Amino acid sequence: MAPPRLPFTTSVALGLTRREALWQVSEVVGRDGSLFAQLPPEKKSPLPEMTNLESTVADYSGLHLTTGPHLMAYLRPELERRGAVPVSALEGMKDDDIVRVAGAVIVRQRPGTAKGFTFLTIEDETGMVQAIIRPDLFREHRPFLVSTPVILVEGALQKSDGTLSVKARRFEGVEGDLGGVESHDFY
Repeated sequence: MAPPRLPFTTSVALGLTRREALWQVSEVVGRDGSLFAQLPPEKKSPLPEMTNLESTVADYSGLHLTTGPHLMAYLRPELERRGAVPVSALEGMKDDDIVRVAGAVIVRQRPGTAKGFTFLTIEDETGMVQAIIRPDLFREHRPFLVSTPVILVEGALQKSDGTLSVKARRFEGVEGDLGGVESHDFY
């Protein structure tokens, strides 16, 4: 799947692309080993420039955040095809509507006081929502739920006291080269 064209470039304030800037820093820092030390300095990086997606994945890998497009923005066309709505659209829906929403899993929780329920906080480019997973459903899908970084959740929308949750009934993985997404898990 080709990445979408987004209004973000990989250029930095000094007029260099990310790889050009990294290459120049490596030249300043120096080279390790006698083989590299004998090579003349190179002004231009021999590496191809990063795509917007590669830049965003690098941001998440190094910083766990990005100032560019959210990772989910690259997957939105595919998610829409699969019937998933952005988190921001949930506010306009009714309590108990069946919804499909997808996002990067940023927190997994299974508090001892929750009678075995598990909670996944998922984030897309428009916001966050919590998926509530029954104990039996968690047991059935445990390997998938604890290892999948980006997930599509289907279930009944729950609107209570200004918060939005999805009472999960089905899950699907979301394919894409989104390395760097890490969750904070408490269970």
